[in-house]
Amino acid sequence: MYQYTDFDRQFIRQRAAQHRDQLERNLKGELSDDEFRPLRLQNGWYIQRYAPMLRVAVPYGELASRQLRVLAQVAREFDQPSAAVHQHASATQAGLGTPHLPVGYGHFSTRQNVQFNWIPLAKSADVMDLLATADMHGIQTSGNCIRNITSDALAGIAPDEDIDPRPYAEIMRQWSTLHPEFAFLPRKFKIAITGAAEDRAAIAWHDVGLQLRRNALGHIGFKVLVGGGMGRTPMIASTLREFLPWNQILNYLEAVVRVYNRFGRRDNLYKARIKILVKAEGQRFVDEVEAEFQSILNHDGAAHAIPQAELDRVSASFMPPPIWDEASSAVPAVAIEPTGKDAPEYQRWLKQNVRAHKNPALRAVTLSFKRLGHAPGDATADQLDAAADLADRFSAGEVRVTHEQNLLLPWVRATDLPALWQAARSLGVAKANIGLLTDMITCPGGDLCALANARSIPLAQAITERYQDLDELFDIGPVDLHISGCMNSCGHHHTGHIGVLGVDKDGREWYQISIGGSDGSALSGEAVPGKVIGPSFAASEVTDVVEALLDTYREQRCAGETFIASVRRLGVAPFKLAANAVRHETRDGDRALPEHLAIAETLTD
Repeated sequence: MYQYTDFDRQFIRQRAAQHRDQLERNLKGELSDDEFRPLRLQNGWYIQRYAPMLRVAVPYGELASRQLRVLAQVAREFDQPSAAVHQHASATQAGLGTPHLPVGYGHFSTRQNVQFNWIPLAKSADVMDLLATADMHGIQTSGNCIRNITSDALAGIAPDEDIDPRPYAEIMRQWSTLHPEFAFLPRKFKIAITGAAEDRAAIAWHDVGLQLRRNALGHIGFKVLVGGGMGRTPMIASTLREFLPWNQILNYLEAVVRVYNRFGRRDNLYKARIKILVKAEGQRFVDEVEAEFQSILNHDGAAHAIPQAELDRVSASFMPPPIWDEASSAVPAVAIEPTGKDAPEYQRWLKQNVRAHKNPALRAVTLSFKRLGHAPGDATADQLDAAADLADRFSAGEVRVTHEQNLLLPWVRATDLPALWQAARSLGVAKANIGLLTDMITCPGGDLCALANARSIPLAQAITERYQDLDELFDIGPVDLHISGCMNSCGHHHTGHIGVLGVDKDGREWYQISIGGSDGSALSGEAVPGKVIGPSFAASEVTDVVEALLDTYREQRCAGETFIASVRRLGVAPFKLAANAVRHETRDGDRALPEHLAIAETLTD
């Protein structure tokens, strides 16, 4: 992991002090709410539907156990709204059934960050001071700037990885943090980077996607993709460079963002992302970037060319921990694996939750935070503390936040797997569902988010409740189910093999269903947005529609065929027919509604 320098620590502590001054002036009435808003957003402080929300930056997903413990402390001591705020939220949600309003939780986001939903704004400076003690902050997790840079959760350890992307991601993070030229872009700007053969960072769906590679001479460089994004108009990024020398990446990024800053639309919020500019201008956009890049090189190209010494300095923070050599050189121990009734559950966990490692003596293990009764990605303060204990005991004190809203232990001895499984099972995070239907991605939706048109979490809970049988989940096989509460696509519904999008119709919650989306991973294939299968469905119909889609797959699949492969072979038609059958059956009154959705369904009748 990157080791903060004295300069780094001084920087974030000064930032925390600056926020405290701004907050105190706001509370005194010396700084209006409108004036304070862009300042707090630059530090990750939102005002959501009922209370402030803090987004803590987790660059490229890496956390030390000591940082997890500080996050647990934030959840335990600060994620506690006043009784009045909680009562207001409960009353506002009264017509929608039991609201999802947990307190004392952290929430893992799809951008590898951690969010808190109930911290009083008056306490925000105290929280920033606490985060700074563990080298954490919320800088650039919000606002129209270059956001937290994401990567592959298996960065540095994946067998198919040629080049570790983390040092490059860290250099880009330092370059982009509070970059004065790019603090007020037309819209937010997201970068993802990978160094592996398989794209596990969804680079084609980002404003800029970067893949480290070697050319025919063995030199390291980047494939550069620009103009991807989800939202109202999903687009796949275009390739601007097949190979850019690694030391020129900051200069090239500067050229891309300058062109965007100059020509990106500021008159229309829905057309402000770089994807719209790339699509509208086509080759002209590419020409402008190349011209700007050449101008940078001609005038002061050395300014942001990365020196080898700087790459070496940063890379030194990402050397494997001592466990790498210890595990490799130790005499292989004989692990005592569970037997009897526990054996099948353990074997399933090995298959779904345990990944191969660059070091044959080690494994990468995913802790599942997708379980009944909890929103996907939610972790209690106690679970955060317990995960830190697991990291210290089994993973050299490190965890990774995954794109799929789980935690990954990257440095686990193969011989420790039985003990880790027992410990994780006792915490409720050893569900063998990674990559299966119930390992779904879900945004907070209308339960918490002010932008949402509909709720996501009740749907996730209803689907999870219906598919509790692991035999059935294993028979269905890998399925990416993604749920978003609105077009902002925080649940990445466009990339789901099954995508669910919440829409509003006359104050009622409805949902569009799409199938066949892909994030670009090996399982999903080339990155493409899913196809909508007809008009939207009522909240009470969605779980039945998902079941109908899966039943159609199971009836018509070929031997060994995955859901996404069946969709591509069969096309949309049979799945659309099955979904429409649910609509007709439900609206004829033949199916009972789950209680928590039935109440919502009749809210405005």
